[in-house]
Amino acid sequence: MQRLGFIALFAAAPALGQSAQGDLGVTIYQSDLALVQDVRQIDLPAGSSRQEFPDVSASIRPETVTLNGEGFGIAEQNFDFDLLSPTALMQKAVGQTVTLLRTNPATGAETRERATVLAVNGGVVLRIGDRIEVLRDDGLPVRVIFDDIPANLRARPTLSVTLETARAGRRPLTLSYLTTGLKWKADYVALFDERAGKVDVQGWITLTNATGTTFNNAATLLVAGDAAPVQGRRDDEDEPQGNSAGTESADRERIGDFYIYPIAGRTTIANAQTKQVSFLDASGAAAANSYEFRNPWLGAASYARSASTILKFSSARAGGLGDALPAGIVRVYMRDARGQAQFVGESPIPHTAMGSSLGLKTGAAFDVKVRPFVDKREKITPDEWQSTARYRIVEDGRVRTAEVQAQKEYWRSTLRYVLTNARPEPVVVDLIQGGLNPSWRDTRLISESLPGRQLGADERLWQVNVPANGEAVVTAVIDTRD
Repeated sequence: MQRLGFIALFAAAPALGQSAQGDLGVTIYQSDLALVQDVRQIDLPAGSSRQEFPDVSASIRPETVTLNGEGFGIAEQNFDFDLLSPTALMQKAVGQTVTLLRTNPATGAETRERATVLAVNGGVVLRIGDRIEVLRDDGLPVRVIFDDIPANLRARPTLSVTLETARAGRRPLTLSYLTTGLKWKADYVALFDERAGKVDVQGWITLTNATGTTFNNAATLLVAGDAAPVQGRRDDEDEPQGNSAGTESADRERIGDFYIYPIAGRTTIANAQTKQVSFLDASGAAAANSYEFRNPWLGAASYARSASTILKFSSARAGGLGDALPAGIVRVYMRDARGQAQFVGESPIPHTAMGSSLGLKTGAAFDVKVRPFVDKREKITPDEWQSTARYRIVEDGRVRTAEVQAQKEYWRSTLRYVLTNARPEPVVVDLIQGGLNPSWRDTRLISESLPGRQLGADERLWQVNVPANGEAVVTAVIDTRD
């Protein structure tokens, strides 16, 4: 099984101190969710004891915590997420006495006063002797000295558990929990050589830690797939032609319906850090550039519009990338006349099985245009409509006769498409007419100047050869109820 190397891009974490974490395993999903498994060696006394587990994620989901081991039972568990900070320390000091240390800016002399904290609401209100004073952030050298740290404030996120232990002794305890704040995404860099008909693709996983906690020396697995329903997801209505799902099994570890992408060895995932992991490096996969133009029903235009540029390749083992691809963004580059790689567009892809065909819309063509026309739209008689009706319909092996519905108005539309190509070489444009199956559900193609094929009930495709520095014209006549 392929394993991954990594490079650190950016880390804003402080220098690591002594961590209380044990043998860490972290499984990170793409849906801002991670499973942390932390095996710690703990000395347990006999009877009831409170054990603290610092250095857990600050974004822990407490309801998901489990603690496994031998010879104990859990009486109670708490997650102390109120972390030590100047603001929290002052808020916890309400009603308590603190020491104010003031420095005279002119002489440098220091004076101390005892004060009672009355309130912390947009500022600190103090009672000093028989006067009330507001501690302001006005730049004057004043420090507040606290007698101690409140018991419920923690320097690090801490889980505390009350255990009932039958036998004292040191033993491994496995702490497991789910957390948000750890997530990853896939990004792809594709270098397309149009003349050779080849593409090189590098796949990168970008891992981000925003949990508030550093995970030290962790065995890390990345899981490709949706571990929970994604709200608001919808299919892409403008998906280019050429996309089809694959049927090949990738040579990767799987769990359930997910693929596993392990990071080689162990790695420290520092808080506030972004890390990139390489997982795909494919060279020389077959690829081709193509053009596509989609037109809505009766979509006449007063000017020629650009066709979409489509990059087509495969994730198959033979002649393709040879891997399953996690959902992400593919950024496409081509070399210019000086040999420099230049960015030419980007496109998202969903989770893609190995063996899939991919068509990526990378931009709008500069030199390949289409202008659609509605040359004629005229009413036709019910007799003319009936003459194009299809009466024999086979459903589930049975033949029935269709009834011609009474209709007041029928329409015949004559459509024309002018395709132009200013490139010095010929191109093929996938010309797609949409809107052919709206609510009336009875659209009839009467004639077409170029044989096409139906893409489901709603679209018809013509593959149009447009000569170099030339144009091509396609016409079609369509009958509808409206």
